[in-house]
Amino acid sequence: MASNEIAALADGEAGMTVARALQDSLAPGEVAVDVPLASLGRWRIGGPADVVVTPASAESLAAALAIVTRHGARHIVIGDGSNLLFDDAGFRGVVIRIGRALGGVTFRGDGVVDAGAGVWVPTFVRQVIDAGLSGAVHAIGIPGTLGGLITMNGGSQRKGIGENVVHVDAIDHQGGTHRIDHAALDYSYRASRLQRGDLIVVSARLRFDAGDAGAMRREAISILQSRRAKFPKVRANCGSVFVSDPKLYSLIGPPGLAIERAGLKGTREGGAQISPDHANFIVNNGGALARDVLHLIRLARRSVTAMSGIAMDAEVRHLAPDGTMRPAHEVAEQLDERPHTGA
Repeated sequence: MASNEIAALADGEAGMTVARALQDSLAPGEVAVDVPLASLGRWRIGGPADVVVTPASAESLAAALAIVTRHGARHIVIGDGSNLLFDDAGFRGVVIRIGRALGGVTFRGDGVVDAGAGVWVPTFVRQVIDAGLSGAVHAIGIPGTLGGLITMNGGSQRKGIGENVVHVDAIDHQGGTHRIDHAALDYSYRASRLQRGDLIVVSARLRFDAGDAGAMRREAISILQSRRAKFPKVRANCGSVFVSDPKLYSLIGPPGLAIERAGLKGTREGGAQISPDHANFIVNNGGALARDVLHLIRLARRSVTAMSGIAMDAEVRHLAPDGTMRPAHEVAEQLDERPHTGA
């Protein structure tokens, strides 16, 4: 690790102390240094992170959080990075990544399911369907981990997973554990109190109604076929860039249709492109920079605003090198106006 990277890890303590403390406390393979963020996010964009921790257990996660907090180290917690745009300059700090090791699923009977935050959402939905439980099919095509889905109250067809959550087990940044019941999670459309960032979901208990497994499998196949027909194929992307706005929806339709009507479908900037398959997706055609994506976000947002009077907000969040996390459209609007064509 370079000296400037080490210094950036913590205020008042040598960054190497943090890295060594993590390596000494966690199991081999749980801690890596100088990791390209492009290898962690679904956009395949981003510079290096000083340290990446992938805990193998809830205990390791709690220990890692306690260590970075005790040392004052800059840190973030992510899942699969499916809704994140990492900066080209990377992240000067510790990334704690919730992975498949925290992805166990247990069926308790009477529609009750205990699931780890790291389970891949489509895998979880298939298991729920196979158990003859209904209420999760709408999420079958959503890329990402269950922890992220629960935090964002994610779903499709205007549905959200929050309605099925009984309680969440979470860890704070000092390593303390908490159980939060459904009522205290403050669920609303694509939102919850978990988005404050003070707690990290480790696992959740959910409850589903009984259903017809065969009918649900057919519905899941139909949803996946529809997504495959509409959404980008092969090329790296993060899913939907802009959140659906009821006012825009009633005036024009979903964000993808609005961007298409603005004449931007297929527009390129550097290695990034507004997808020719679905205009609410921005794809990495190879070598795209975060700046390329931000340029297209700003272009789409301003064009749709000029056409409709409605400003679309991005559901994608941008991570700056200093750890600042903001909606990508806010960062995009602050780009300088110089022409840029990427690398």
